[in-house]
Parts: sequence; structure tokens; C-alpha cells
Amino acid sequence: MQETTEQIRNFLQFIALQFISHPEDAQLKVAEVSDEHIRFRLVLNKADVAILIGRNGFTASAIRNVLKAAAIRDSINATLQIVSHDEERQRLAALEAGQTFDEEIPIEPTDEADDETLEDRA
Repeated sequence: MQETTEQIRNFLQFIALQFISHPEDAQLKVAEVSDEHIRFRLVLNKADVAILIGRNGFTASAIRNVLKAAAIRDSINATLQIVSHDEERQRLAALEAGQTFDEEIPIEPTDEADDETLEDRA
């Protein structure tokens, strides 16, 4: 799983740098949730979040589809959240305050039809 994680990390870093205007503000966080699930969280400048998500979420959906295809190849589930620094600070403050919330709820719009098509091919 380590090799897959590193490949996906490199892919996300490359793609993000192609779109964003403030690379100095970007952070890529990786969490291995289980032996079969990796969670990536891309924390960006607020203006860059909108650019990377794209109109109607199409850019983010395309990135997620490539990410999932790379992970499925090794029987791994990978998810990507794209958030601003403000949203990340709120999330961390809520965690410190002991509040719980569902990490799997996507923060930005997703295209479920694309996800189903990808899963059918696996």
C-alpha cells in the first residue's frame, strides 16, 4: 500500500500545482484509514479551492476518478477531500472540542454517476 500511496501523492501534487495560484499555501495530508483505505486531504488557499473543484465539480470529479482508478488497481479505496485553510481550522477546532462528525461526507460536489461507472469497470 505504501507504493500506491506514494504514487497517488505524487499525482495529486503534480495536478494541484498545474491548477492553483498559491502553491506555497498548499498542504497535502494523507491518512491510511485501514489496510484498504487511504484518505487524502488537499488544504488550499480559498481561491484555489474553487479553481481545483471547477465548474459544477467537474475538475475535482475527474481528479477523483483517476485517483480511484489508480487505487483500485491495487485493491485499495482512496478518497480525496479538497478544503480551504479556514475549513481545515474549523475541523481541527471541532476535533479539539470533542465534536464528532462523519469524515466521509464529501465537502465539495461529486458526480456519483462517474463513481458508479468506475466501480463497474473494476
